[in-house]
Amino acid sequence: MKKITNIKTDEERAFYGSKDVEFENITIDGPVDGESAFKECSDILVNDSTFNLRYPFWHNTNLEIKNSTMTDLCRAAFWYDDTVVIQNVKSNGVKALRECKNVTMTNSEFASDEIFWKVDNIKLKDSSITGPYAFFMSSNIEINNLTFKGKYSFQYVKNLHIKNSVLDTKDAFWHAENVLVEDSVVKGEYLAWYANGITFKNCKISGTQPLCYTKGLKFIDCTFENCDLCFEYSEVEGNIIGDIVSIKNPLSGTIKISGNTEMIIDEHDRSEGRFKLIK
Repeated sequence: MKKITNIKTDEERAFYGSKDVEFENITIDGPVDGESAFKECSDILVNDSTFNLRYPFWHNTNLEIKNSTMTDLCRAAFWYDDTVVIQNVKSNGVKALRECKNVTMTNSEFASDEIFWKVDNIKLKDSSITGPYAFFMSSNIEINNLTFKGKYSFQYVKNLHIKNSVLDTKDAFWHAENVLVEDSVVKGEYLAWYANGITFKNCKISGTQPLCYTKGLKFIDCTFENCDLCFEYSEVEGNIIGDIVSIKNPLSGTIKISGNTEMIIDEHDRSEGRFKLIK
């Protein structure tokens, strides 16, 4: 593998089409303000580098980037890439990953609007993400030890497994399919409306009006803190440890609860006796 080191460049497509190259201590910055420094590359490693210009990694195959920094001017950093390894990277650019596949991220910190949009096959570990609209319409996702803060996360995702994570989010998991969240903290309002096939195991859930209009909802040994008006028009099975503020108009299923709750059944109830609460 050829090695290129200690270069600062702001040229348009500075390393376009590079193959089998290791780049180290590269700085993408300058008044020429060129875009797409590493477009259409394959089998490249980028290490200890800094990015301050737009669209650095588009249409790459077999890309590894580590120990690097991307500023807020590094917009849309990874688009249309296949097989990407991101390790120990800090990024503040918007629209960080889109339309990629086979992405592995570890020990990284991203603050980005619209991160992980329409990405297939994600493995994410020991990282933090801040920003709205994360993981929109992505699929086949494995997450371990993620700290996330932002609104509207995991909407329209398919095949998602999250564990050992803290999610501070709102309107999360809307229209999601085939989701397992375990050993995690999930904070937020209006959690997982319209989801299909979502399971929470050993989770702490908080926030108003969670899990409404949800099909195939299961929860195992979960606690609900400050959760009111839960499960409206949902198909639900599971057990709750402790109290839950209120349950409203569940559609069907059985909930076992070890604490107290207010059961609200109003004139719009559709359950027709298909729901059971066991204390």
